[in-house]
Amino acid sequence: MTLHSLDTRLPRLAASDITIGYDRRVISRDLSVDIPDGSFTVIVGPNACGKSTLLRALSKLITPSAGQVVLDGRSISSYKAREVARVLGLLPQTSLAPDGITVADLVARGRHPHQEFMRQWSRDDEAAVVAAMAATGVTELSGRHVDELSGGQRQRVWVAMVLAQQTPLMLLDEPTTFLDIAHQIELMELFTDLNELGTTLVAVLHDLNQAARYATHLIAMKDGSVVAQGAPSEIVTASLVEEVFGLRCIVVPDPVTGMPSVVPMGRERVRR
Repeated sequence: MTLHSLDTRLPRLAASDITIGYDRRVISRDLSVDIPDGSFTVIVGPNACGKSTLLRALSKLITPSAGQVVLDGRSISSYKAREVARVLGLLPQTSLAPDGITVADLVARGRHPHQEFMRQWSRDDEAAVVAAMAATGVTELSGRHVDELSGGQRQRVWVAMVLAQQTPLMLLDEPTTFLDIAHQIELMELFTDLNELGTTLVAVLHDLNQAARYATHLIAMKDGSVVAQGAPSEIVTASLVEEVFGLRCIVVPDPVTGMPSVVPMGRERVRR
Protein backbone atom coordinates (compact mmCIF):
# COMPACT_ATOMS: atom_id res chain seq x y z
CA MET A 1 0.00 0.00 0.00
CA THR A 2 1.32 3.44 -0.91
CA LEU A 3 0.95 6.52 1.24
CA HIS A 4 -2.05 7.66 -0.79
CA SER A 5 -3.77 4.28 -1.20
CA LEU A 6 -6.56 5.13 1.19
CA ASP A 7 -9.37 3.13 2.77
CA THR A 8 -12.12 5.70 2.37
CA ARG A 9 -13.96 4.24 5.34
CA LEU A 10 -11.18 5.31 7.69
CA PRO A 11 -9.84 8.78 8.54
CA ARG A 12 -6.39 9.59 7.22
CA LEU A 13 -5.11 10.26 10.74
CA ALA A 14 -6.14 8.49 13.93
CA ALA A 15 -4.81 7.28 17.28
CA SER A 16 -5.85 3.79 18.35
CA ASP A 17 -5.61 2.82 22.04
CA ILE A 18 -2.34 4.69 22.52
CA THR A 19 -0.44 5.06 25.77
CA ILE A 20 1.81 8.11 25.69
CA GLY A 21 4.00 10.09 28.03
CA TYR A 22 7.58 11.05 28.82
CA ASP A 23 10.21 8.80 30.38
CA ARG A 24 8.22 6.72 32.87
CA ARG A 25 5.39 9.22 33.37
CA VAL A 26 2.21 8.25 31.54
CA ILE A 27 0.08 11.17 30.33
CA SER A 28 -2.64 9.26 28.48
CA ARG A 29 -3.52 5.58 28.53
CA ASP A 30 -5.69 3.69 25.99
CA LEU A 31 -6.49 6.93 24.16
CA SER A 32 -8.32 6.71 20.83
CA VAL A 33 -9.01 9.69 18.57
CA ASP A 34 -10.17 9.94 14.97
CA ILE A 35 -9.41 13.17 13.09
CA PRO A 36 -12.29 13.69 10.62
CA ASP A 37 -10.99 14.19 7.09
CA GLY A 38 -11.43 17.75 5.90
CA SER A 39 -12.07 19.04 9.41
CA PHE A 40 -10.64 21.91 11.39
CA THR A 41 -10.20 19.97 14.61
CA VAL A 42 -9.27 21.87 17.77
CA ILE A 43 -8.09 20.22 20.98
CA VAL A 44 -8.93 22.10 24.19
CA GLY A 45 -8.48 21.44 27.89
CA PRO A 46 -6.70 22.71 30.99
CA ASN A 47 -2.93 22.95 31.28
CA ALA A 48 -1.06 19.62 31.47
CA CYS A 49 -4.11 17.60 30.38
CA GLY A 50 -2.26 15.94 27.47
CA LYS A 51 -3.24 18.12 24.50
CA SER A 52 0.26 18.78 23.21
CA THR A 53 1.38 15.23 24.03
CA LEU A 54 -1.42 13.88 21.84
CA LEU A 55 -0.42 16.24 19.03
CA ARG A 56 3.21 15.10 19.27
CA ALA A 57 2.12 11.48 19.03
CA LEU A 58 -0.03 12.25 15.98
CA SER A 59 2.99 13.87 14.32
CA LYS A 60 5.44 11.05 15.15
CA LEU A 61 7.49 13.25 17.48
CA ILE A 62 6.91 10.74 20.26
CA THR A 63 6.21 7.03 19.98
CA PRO A 64 3.36 5.44 21.97
CA SER A 65 4.41 2.71 24.38
CA ALA A 66 1.20 0.88 23.44
CA GLY A 67 -1.30 1.21 20.60
CA GLN A 68 -0.51 3.05 17.39
CA VAL A 69 -1.04 6.21 15.40
CA VAL A 70 -2.38 5.41 11.94
CA LEU A 71 -1.66 7.56 8.89
CA ASP A 72 -3.30 6.62 5.59
CA GLY A 73 -4.04 3.10 6.76
CA ARG A 74 -0.58 2.28 8.15
CA SER A 75 1.18 2.76 11.44
CA ILE A 76 2.93 6.11 11.30
CA SER A 77 6.02 4.43 12.75
CA SER A 78 6.43 2.50 9.48
CA TYR A 79 7.03 5.67 7.46
CA LYS A 80 10.30 7.47 6.99
CA ALA A 81 10.41 11.01 8.36
CA ARG A 82 10.49 12.53 4.86
CA GLU A 83 7.40 10.54 3.82
CA VAL A 84 5.48 11.83 6.83
CA ALA A 85 6.66 15.40 6.20
CA ARG A 86 5.23 15.33 2.67
CA VAL A 87 1.78 14.62 4.04
CA LEU A 88 1.76 16.14 7.51
CA GLY A 89 3.04 19.60 8.44
CA LEU A 90 3.77 20.41 12.09
CA LEU A 91 4.05 23.69 13.96
CA PRO A 92 5.49 22.72 17.38
CA GLN A 93 4.88 24.70 20.54
CA THR A 94 8.46 25.94 20.69
CA SER A 95 10.82 26.26 17.75
CA LEU A 96 14.44 27.37 17.52
CA ALA A 97 15.80 28.94 14.36
CA PRO A 98 19.47 28.52 13.39
CA ASP A 99 21.59 31.55 14.27
CA GLY A 100 21.74 34.16 11.52
CA ILE A 101 19.08 32.62 9.28
CA THR A 102 16.83 35.00 7.36
CA VAL A 103 13.05 34.83 7.21
CA ALA A 104 13.06 33.79 3.55
CA ASP A 105 15.58 31.01 4.19
CA LEU A 106 13.63 29.68 7.17
CA VAL A 107 10.35 29.64 5.26
CA ALA A 108 12.13 27.89 2.38
CA ARG A 109 12.99 25.04 4.73
CA GLY A 110 9.35 24.07 4.51
CA ARG A 111 10.15 22.81 1.00
CA HIS A 112 12.87 20.38 2.14
CA PRO A 113 10.57 17.31 2.24
CA HIS A 114 9.95 17.83 -1.47
CA GLN A 115 13.64 18.02 -2.37
CA GLU A 116 15.44 14.97 -3.71
CA PHE A 117 18.83 14.29 -5.26
CA MET A 118 17.40 14.65 -8.77
CA ARG A 119 14.90 17.37 -7.87
CA GLN A 120 16.36 20.57 -6.53
CA TRP A 121 14.83 24.03 -6.06
CA SER A 122 12.10 24.74 -8.59
CA ARG A 123 9.65 27.46 -9.58
CA ASP A 124 6.97 25.60 -7.66
CA ASP A 125 9.12 25.79 -4.53
CA GLU A 126 9.67 29.50 -5.03
CA ALA A 127 5.96 30.10 -5.59
CA ALA A 128 5.06 28.15 -2.44
CA VAL A 129 7.45 30.23 -0.31
CA VAL A 130 6.24 33.53 -1.76
CA ALA A 131 2.59 32.56 -1.23
CA ALA A 132 3.22 31.40 2.34
CA MET A 133 4.97 34.63 3.30
CA ALA A 134 2.21 36.70 1.73
CA ALA A 135 -0.51 34.73 3.52
CA THR A 136 1.11 35.29 6.91
CA GLY A 137 2.08 38.91 6.30
CA VAL A 138 5.84 38.44 6.57
CA THR A 139 6.91 39.28 3.01
CA GLU A 140 8.41 42.61 4.06
CA LEU A 141 10.47 40.75 6.67
CA SER A 142 11.98 38.32 4.15
CA GLY A 143 15.52 39.71 4.38
CA ARG A 144 15.53 40.14 8.16
CA HIS A 145 17.25 37.74 10.52
CA VAL A 146 14.74 35.68 12.47
CA ASP A 147 16.49 36.31 15.78
CA GLU A 148 15.91 40.07 15.32
CA LEU A 149 12.12 39.72 15.20
CA SER A 150 9.52 40.08 17.92
CA GLY A 151 7.85 36.98 19.32
CA GLY A 152 4.71 37.60 17.27
CA GLN A 153 6.67 38.13 14.06
CA ARG A 154 8.66 34.94 14.64
CA GLN A 155 5.48 32.98 15.22
CA ARG A 156 4.06 34.13 11.88
CA VAL A 157 7.33 33.15 10.17
CA TRP A 158 7.09 29.62 11.62
CA VAL A 159 3.50 29.37 10.41
CA ALA A 160 4.68 30.48 6.97
CA MET A 161 7.26 27.69 6.95
CA VAL A 162 4.54 25.11 7.66
CA LEU A 163 2.32 26.63 4.96
CA ALA A 164 5.19 26.41 2.45
CA GLN A 165 5.33 22.67 3.13
CA GLN A 166 1.94 22.41 1.38
CA THR A 167 0.70 19.28 3.12
CA PRO A 168 -2.89 18.00 3.14
CA LEU A 169 -2.68 17.63 6.94
CA MET A 170 -1.43 20.33 9.31
CA LEU A 171 -0.85 20.02 13.07
CA LEU A 172 -0.56 23.27 15.01
CA ASP A 173 0.46 23.45 18.67
CA GLU A 174 -0.74 26.77 20.10
CA PRO A 175 -0.31 28.65 16.80
CA THR A 176 -1.55 31.98 18.20
CA THR A 177 1.11 32.16 20.93
CA PHE A 178 2.76 35.61 21.21
CA LEU A 179 0.27 37.17 18.76
CA ASP A 180 -1.88 40.19 19.56
CA ILE A 181 -5.63 39.77 19.16
CA ALA A 182 -5.73 41.21 15.63
CA HIS A 183 -3.06 38.80 14.38
CA GLN A 184 -4.70 35.92 16.24
CA ILE A 185 -7.96 36.46 14.38
CA GLU A 186 -6.11 36.99 11.10
CA LEU A 187 -4.33 33.68 11.55
CA MET A 188 -7.49 31.81 12.55
CA GLU A 189 -9.22 33.18 9.45
CA LEU A 190 -6.28 31.98 7.35
CA PHE A 191 -6.59 28.49 8.84
CA THR A 192 -10.32 28.54 8.09
CA ASP A 193 -9.59 29.47 4.47
CA LEU A 194 -7.09 26.58 4.20
CA ASN A 195 -9.64 24.21 5.68
CA GLU A 196 -12.30 25.33 3.22
CA LEU A 197 -9.82 24.60 0.42
CA GLY A 198 -9.46 21.02 1.66
CA THR A 199 -6.65 21.00 4.23
CA THR A 200 -7.32 18.99 7.37
CA LEU A 201 -6.09 20.94 10.40
CA VAL A 202 -5.56 19.89 14.00
CA ALA A 203 -4.75 22.67 16.47
CA VAL A 204 -4.21 22.96 20.20
CA LEU A 205 -5.75 26.20 21.48
CA HIS A 206 -6.14 27.75 24.92
CA ASP A 207 -8.87 30.19 23.90
CA LEU A 208 -12.11 28.23 24.18
CA ASN A 209 -14.14 30.89 22.40
CA GLN A 210 -11.80 30.96 19.42
CA ALA A 211 -11.95 27.17 19.36
CA ALA A 212 -15.75 27.18 19.38
CA ARG A 213 -15.91 29.88 16.72
CA TYR A 214 -13.51 28.35 14.19
CA ALA A 215 -13.42 24.59 14.79
CA THR A 216 -15.61 22.22 12.83
CA HIS A 217 -14.70 19.44 15.27
CA LEU A 218 -13.78 19.90 18.93
CA ILE A 219 -11.94 17.50 21.25
CA ALA A 220 -12.14 18.34 24.97
CA MET A 221 -9.53 16.67 27.18
CA LYS A 222 -8.97 16.38 30.91
CA ASP A 223 -6.39 14.33 32.81
CA GLY A 224 -5.15 12.64 29.65
CA SER A 225 -8.58 11.48 28.50
CA VAL A 226 -11.12 12.69 25.97
CA VAL A 227 -14.16 14.00 27.84
CA ALA A 228 -16.19 14.97 24.78
CA GLN A 229 -15.79 15.40 21.05
CA GLY A 230 -17.99 16.61 18.24
CA ALA A 231 -19.24 19.81 16.65
CA PRO A 232 -18.83 22.85 18.96
CA SER A 233 -22.54 23.63 18.64
CA GLU A 234 -23.34 20.19 20.06
CA ILE A 235 -20.83 19.77 22.89
CA VAL A 236 -19.94 23.23 24.26
CA THR A 237 -22.20 23.61 27.26
CA ALA A 238 -21.86 25.22 30.69
CA SER A 239 -21.72 21.79 32.30
CA LEU A 240 -18.90 20.65 29.98
CA VAL A 241 -16.85 23.79 30.66
CA GLU A 242 -17.27 23.32 34.40
CA GLU A 243 -16.37 19.63 34.16
CA VAL A 244 -13.26 20.20 32.04
CA PHE A 245 -11.99 23.55 33.30
CA GLY A 246 -13.66 23.86 36.72
CA LEU A 247 -15.13 27.16 35.56
CA ARG A 248 -18.70 28.28 36.24
CA CYS A 249 -20.04 30.04 33.19
CA ILE A 250 -22.96 30.65 30.93
CA VAL A 251 -22.89 29.75 27.25
CA VAL A 252 -24.53 32.18 24.85
CA PRO A 253 -24.60 32.45 21.06
CA ASP A 254 -21.67 34.35 19.55
CA PRO A 255 -23.31 37.52 18.19
CA VAL A 256 -21.24 37.29 15.00
CA THR A 257 -21.26 33.58 14.16
CA GLY A 258 -24.01 32.12 16.32
CA MET A 259 -21.57 29.54 17.67
CA PRO A 260 -21.31 28.91 21.44
CA SER A 261 -19.54 31.64 23.39
CA VAL A 262 -18.40 31.08 26.98
CA VAL A 263 -18.97 33.88 29.50
CA PRO A 264 -17.27 33.19 32.85
CA MET A 265 -19.41 33.81 35.93
CA GLY A 266 -16.53 34.91 38.16
CA ARG A 267 -17.25 36.15 41.66
CA GLU A 268 -20.25 38.27 42.40
CA ARG A 269 -19.29 41.87 43.06
CA VAL A 270 -21.27 44.90 44.06
CA ARG A 271 -21.04 47.44 41.26
CA ARG A 272 -21.03 51.10 42.19
